[in-house]
Amino acid sequence: MAAVGDIEARGTQHCETTALGVLLRHEGIDLSEPMLFGLGSGLSFVYWDSKSMGFPFLGGRVKPFDLTRNLASGLGLELVVHETTSPRRAWEHVATPIDAGRPVGLQLDSYHLDYFGSKVHFGGHVVAMYGYDDHHAYLVDTDQQGGKVSTGLAGLARARAARGPMTAKHRSFTLTAPRDLPSPRDQIVPAITACADAFLNPPIANLGYRGIDKAGKLVRTWLQRTDTPERDLPRTALLMEKAGTGGALFRNLFRDFLAECTHRLDSSHLRTGHGLYSEAAALWTHVAALLAQAGTAGEAQCLVEAGTALHGLARIEREAMQALSRLGQ
Repeated sequence: MAAVGDIEARGTQHCETTALGVLLRHEGIDLSEPMLFGLGSGLSFVYWDSKSMGFPFLGGRVKPFDLTRNLASGLGLELVVHETTSPRRAWEHVATPIDAGRPVGLQLDSYHLDYFGSKVHFGGHVVAMYGYDDHHAYLVDTDQQGGKVSTGLAGLARARAARGPMTAKHRSFTLTAPRDLPSPRDQIVPAITACADAFLNPPIANLGYRGIDKAGKLVRTWLQRTDTPERDLPRTALLMEKAGTGGALFRNLFRDFLAECTHRLDSSHLRTGHGLYSEAAALWTHVAALLAQAGTAGEAQCLVEAGTALHGLARIEREAMQALSRLGQ
């Protein structure tokens, strides 16, 4: 067996920050999961729907791997990314650094991983791989998925080769810290203001606070959007709260990031943003509960209430990001 030593799972909630934590601790950088998420400017919103989709999707983060790129850029980390259509070369890109004592991040489709209980295709899943033998790969995933886990090499190969929404071509990556690492404290303001700018100035109406407002209008029609509301609405609620997101569509992680920042920076704008995102996180959990109830009970009034709450969330988050955008002034 080939394996990197001193690898631990930290009971984390989001897949990409889980993997980043493993890779960075190996480099001597130990940051909390909310700090990793925030320094990666990870918060976002997307209302995603198309004719090819069975049901609309609400997303609360930036696109898969954007967080990793943002974090590496902000902290001056060397990010080496490999993508290939060749399974043989893809394996070499993983085995070579592990043999040299370095863990590797992988983006793949979680559907094919042995330990995943819910068999739903998600091509943007990220794990850290730290070892392998003749039959299994040894990974670190979120606390919900078991932390330190193993999966068969055949399933791993299928997961890495999968094609479809949000997938990448056998993507693997490593991170190396510079000798003179920038202080995470110095990266707080640039990371927050970049996140706020993207949220306040979305290129299309499906993104940012405009996307939340659009969701507030469209969610009222969701009972007519599906033939199986008893399945689709509770599933959406579950994805919002439990699917490795930190809950409340990532607002809990961002709230905790801002709380941690208030201990490092004295700013009224930061305190305002933290207070508003604390309010938003609780309201997103309420929205998820309303969606689940609408599906199980077929109650259209629950969707009306969810729509009203979403309009309120668009206002709250817009005000929060407007305050946070002033950090750089």
